[in-house]
Order: sequence, then structure tokens, then C-alpha cells
Amino acid sequence: MGHRALVAYRRPDHLYDLRYSHWGGDDLDVLEYLSAETPLARSRIDSELLADSVSLDGVLADFLDPCGYEALILVSPTFTIRAYRVLWLEWGDGRDQGRGALVEVEPGDCDLTVRTWFRATKTAVADVVEMGVLSRRAAQSYLEARIAEDENGYFYTYGATAADEDTTDAFDGFLGNNLCE
Repeated sequence: MGHRALVAYRRPDHLYDLRYSHWGGDDLDVLEYLSAETPLARSRIDSELLADSVSLDGVLADFLDPCGYEALILVSPTFTIRAYRVLWLEWGDGRDQGRGALVEVEPGDCDLTVRTWFRATKTAVADVVEMGVLSRRAAQSYLEARIAEDENGYFYTYGATAADEDTTDAFDGFLGNNLCE
């Protein structure tokens, strides 16, 4: 199955070129090999482009399926690298599969802590829904509140259009504009 990561290389025109890493989301060890000298992380990132010249809105709405990816890796033109855990906020019953959250992490203990915290929290919330204590909508609102408060998460909807959700300005703010180099 793999542990998929979407790797987005920011261009000087502030658009992104996208590549895929089949195992890049597994412990984020791909970051250890990713540099200006090894932009494909020694073959850990596919050489074939998934897409080029994609806006940040497009990365989130058209490519970063939270059900299919575990990590988003953003690379600036000067190879400042930021990694985000992709958290799928839906339940696996086929409804509303496009809601996701991003939480910035570093490889190692930080990443493991976020993944463990999210699995435990989502499982507990799902149990509360199964017991009939909360509706799915209330449970998702609670889960999003926990991610926002506990992990400073950023939320997006895969499959949304720019008219549905204006993500670029908010996400650039979330990034702190550090990748505008």
C-alpha cells in the first residue's frame, strides 16, 4: 500500500510543481535525503511530475486527497523544507471523504506524537458517535476544534473549488509566508 506523500516544490512564480513519494509519508525519513543537491531524495521521490504550475489552492483542492495521502512536503526554491501530517477527518463509510487537516511536524518524536494523538482522538470520537452520544456533524466539529487547539491544524476540503473555499491566503498565513523566498 505504501505511505504516500505529496511533494510540492514552490517555484519563483509562487506556483508549485508536484511529485509523488510512495513511502515518503512513512516516518518522513525522505526529508533526510531531500536537498538542493538531491532534489528527488535519492530516488525516494518520483522523477515524473504529477502536475506543474499549480496554485496553492489547486494543491489542496485538486491533489491532496486526505484519504490517500499521509504527508505533504513543501519545498521552497532555496530548499527550505516543511512537512505536514495529513489528517483525514472523515470516517471510512464513503460519505464526505474530502475533509482534511494539516499539522506541521518534524520527523521523529514530534511526528509520532501527532500521529498517535490523532489516531487516539479520532477513535474515541468515533466510539462516541457509535454510542449515539454525538451526531457525526457534532463529532467532526469537536475533532476539528481539538486539532485547531491542540495541534494548530489547518483545515481544507479536497475537491473544493476556489469559489467554495478560499484557501491560499489562509494557508500562506498558516505557513507564515516562510516559503516565499
